This record gives sequence, structure tokens and C-alpha cells, in this order.
Amino acid sequence: MERQHTRTSGRVIGIAIAAALGGFLFGFDTAVINGAVDALAADFELEAALKGFAVSSALLGCVAGAWFAGSIANRWGRVPVMLVAAILFLVSAIGSGLAFGVIDLIVWRVVGGLGVGAASVIAPAYIAEVSPARIRGRLGSLQQLAIVLGIFAALLSNALLAGIAGGSNAVLWWGIDAWRWMFMAEAIPAIVYGVMSLRLPESPRFLVRKGDYDRASQVLLDFTGEPDVNLKIQQIRDSLDSEKRESLRDLAGPVLGLKPIVWVGLLLSVFQQFVGINVIFYYSTTLWRSVGFDESSALTTSVITSITNIAVTIVAIILVDRVGRRALLLSGSVLMTLSLGTMALAFSFAELVTAADGTTSAELAAPWSIIALIAANLFVVGFGATWGPVVWVLLGEMFPNRIRASALAVAAAAQWVANFFISTTFPVFSDISLTFAYGFYAFFSLLSFFFVLWKVRETKGRELEDMEG
Repeated sequence: MERQHTRTSGRVIGIAIAAALGGFLFGFDTAVINGAVDALAADFELEAALKGFAVSSALLGCVAGAWFAGSIANRWGRVPVMLVAAILFLVSAIGSGLAFGVIDLIVWRVVGGLGVGAASVIAPAYIAEVSPARIRGRLGSLQQLAIVLGIFAALLSNALLAGIAGGSNAVLWWGIDAWRWMFMAEAIPAIVYGVMSLRLPESPRFLVRKGDYDRASQVLLDFTGEPDVNLKIQQIRDSLDSEKRESLRDLAGPVLGLKPIVWVGLLLSVFQQFVGINVIFYYSTTLWRSVGFDESSALTTSVITSITNIAVTIVAIILVDRVGRRALLLSGSVLMTLSLGTMALAFSFAELVTAADGTTSAELAAPWSIIALIAANLFVVGFGATWGPVVWVLLGEMFPNRIRASALAVAAAAQWVANFFISTTFPVFSDISLTFAYGFYAFFSLLSFFFVLWKVRETKGRELEDMEG
């Protein structure tokens, strides 16, 4: 019996890791722009607003991909959506690397965004639906671990390619600039993700929804180690039938047109972005240069920051099923508020420096440059150990069975809209002042504490069939 339990646990961990590869591509696709942004902005002669839009344009695709992924997954299954996402990642990688100008670069980035948005919905839903309750938090956290590994891989490949070429805008292989190879490197994990998706079993809860009880039973038996398959099938059927009788077919509800639980998921997503984490991952090279680093050192520091993010995400995986979701979120809000407030204070001492080409930028001198560097990494620690992984865990498990994919799609779409806003406005905010920018993010970090305190319920150890709308 113990051997059977160990074997099934190993299998469910394996398929959760394979599903989380979508998160790896999610992280890679969104962070790869970091090392390329200054070079492509120079090549295409972009001013601040267009530069911000070029960086964040993929997020428009993310919104659409997240919005439609839920309904497609409910109709055709979770695995087919993963395959489509892998294809979109591959096409975007090649297209972005070979872009002729900023317009078609934006188009290819939007195509990749469709894949990111779809993966952001499907991976957490699928992992939650195949995971036993006792380890669901840890397996759900694999999504965030995969994201930060993807960010690390993108930043590392950016640094290596720029180092080999002698700069991100220098020519590398076959007469192609290094920043273009940065985009095309994504083709490799995209192919791996597609191949792995072909080997995944379908979600048992989707199979029950479609009436395929034999296949659902086989998945529950072979992969999740369910001791009483027939009872679990009946519990899933009862939850789906009950929700059908209560007209939970859609997400409509009394609070501004949506059910309260959908609003909680949506606002969790918005707060996760409004604390400004993606400013660090999209613009960290620019940020580190503002504290006096050259391009090579800035790229290396971005890689180190991403390693920190990986380490603290592993800590979150260890703690999430022991400490619980709410406690981690609350502690993260406190640390993020303090670190972002410190960054806002530090940059109030920045000096405007005019470069030879006439552009101006804010630069920090010691000791505030060191303080800002430490605070930025503490912010990454606070986010990576709490809000990064825990929000994805909650989004995968907090909704009732009947509306999980659709509700998660709405929450993920809201996340990408918020991400788009934050990423697009950062160059404009930084032109106002970096104190204003980081003060804005600190304010929403503080608000996130009270939101969790008042509105977010603990889901640790609860079966998906017990989640209420």
C-alpha cells in the first residue's frame, strides 16, 4: 500500500511538473524583453511611451488568451489548450527574433501573449484538479516556481548572449543581433512544452463533467492515488450537479454583476500586479544601471535577483501547506510595503544625469544606491515567498468545480490587464520620479494586507468539492 502511495505521488508530481512548464514559458516570455528592451528601443528609435508599449504589448495577448482559455478548456479539455499555447510560444519566439520593425515585433509579442495567457489559466487549474488535497498547495506552487525559473532562464540567456556578442545590440551569429537571439531562444522550451503536453492525462474533473467516468477513474487511480475512486467520482458529480441546480453555470452574481468569490480572485490578481513586481523583472536592467552599474553588471545583477526569487519560491513551496495561504500573504504584504517604501525614499535622493545623446536618467550615489539595491532584493524575497506562488495556488483551488476554469480565466485576464497597466506606465511614472513610482507600488502593497485580512478565506487542506461560491 505504501509503495502504491509513493508511486502515485511520484506520478502526480511528474504530471504537475510537466503542466507547470507552461509557467516556465510564461516567465521566459515575459522576462526575455528585459535584456532586449534598450537595444531594440535604440534600433527602432522608440520614445518612452512607445518603449513602454513595446515591452507590455504581449500583455494584451495575455488578456485575450486568459479570457478565452477557460471556455475552450471547458469544451475541449485542459491538455489541448496546453498544446495550442506551446505552438503560440514557438511562433512568437521566431517572429519576434526576425521582426522588421516595432509594429510587427508588437504583433509577434501579442501572439506570444496569447500563449502566456492561456498557460496562466490552464496550468493552475489542471494542477489543482489532479492533485490530492494534502499536497495541492505544494504542487500548485510549482506554477510559480516554473515562472521564476523561466525568468531566470531568460535573464541568464540574455546575459550570456549579450556577453558573447559584446552587447545586446551587437551582431552575434549569422549577422543577427544578440537581442534577436534572445527572443528566438524561447523556441527550445516551447518545443519541450508541446512534447510534454502530449503525454499528460486529461483532468479527471473535466472527464467527469463530460461523462467519461471510466477515464476519470483511471486517472484518479493511476496518478492521484485516490483510495476510493467510486466515492471521489460521486463527490465530483454531486458538486457539479449541485452547482448546476444553483445556476452556477456562469459567473453572474449580486456584487457588481459577479459572484463574491470571483471578485476575491479578481482582486487577488490585481493586487499581485499592482505591487509592481514586473517592473523589477521587465526593467531591472534599467533599474540597476540607474544605481551605477554598466550593462554587463546590470544583466548579471538581474540574474542574481532571479536566483533569489527561485530560492524564496522553494521556501514558499515548503511552507504553503504547513503555514497556510493567508498567513503567507499577510506577511508578504508587510515586507513588500516596507521594502518598496524604502526604495521610494532612496530614489528621492536621486540626481538627474544627462547622457551624451541628450537623454536624462535618475542615478543614485552611495549610500542610497546600496540601500535601493538591498530594498529591491528584499521586495523580491517578500513577493517570491508569498504573493507570487500563493495567489496562483488560491486561484487554482478557491473556486467551485463548476466555475473553476471560467472564474480563473476572468481572474487571470484581470491580472494581465493590471500587469499591462503597471508595465506600460512605469516609463511614464519614472519620468515623473522613481519616488512616485515606488510609492505607488508601496501604497497598493499596504492595501493588499487589509484586503487579505478582511476578504480572503483559508483553503489549506480543503477538498476542491468543498469550495463554496
